[in-house]
Amino acid sequence: MNLNATILGQSIAFAVFVWFCLKYVWPPITAALADRQKKIADGLEAADRAQRDLNLAQNRVAEDLREAKVKSAEIIDLATKRANQIVDEAKDKAREEGQRIIAGAKAEIDMEIQRAREALRAQVAAIAIAGAEKILEKSIDQAANEELVKKLASEL
Repeated sequence: MNLNATILGQSIAFAVFVWFCLKYVWPPITAALADRQKKIADGLEAADRAQRDLNLAQNRVAEDLREAKVKSAEIIDLATKRANQIVDEAKDKAREEGQRIIAGAKAEIDMEIQRAREALRAQVAAIAIAGAEKILEKSIDQAANEELVKKLASEL
């Protein structure tokens, strides 16, 4: 066996193998690697987009939370002011009601005093007439009695 013929045969077989691999084996492998590389790049890009979206969402949530806190503080302030206003209105109404009741009571007391005075005048007049009758020892008729009572009441 000749060493040169063996090397030449092996070289030709190796060249055919390389050509076969380059023609039929290598393109699907490189295509699969390219697809895999593209999928990885797309996945990383999607992860970056998701991270940016997450940051934006967190910022929006934080801003919404701040706005909600401000609005709730405003609502609480308005409610407090309204409560104080209602309390003040209730105090004013109670004060007015108390003054009205006091005025009514004073008017009623004045009326009772007036009635008591009138009754007292009538009693004093009756006593005076009784005393006058005893002094005069005669009875005066009812009309004259009423006239004397009115006259004495006006004088008292």
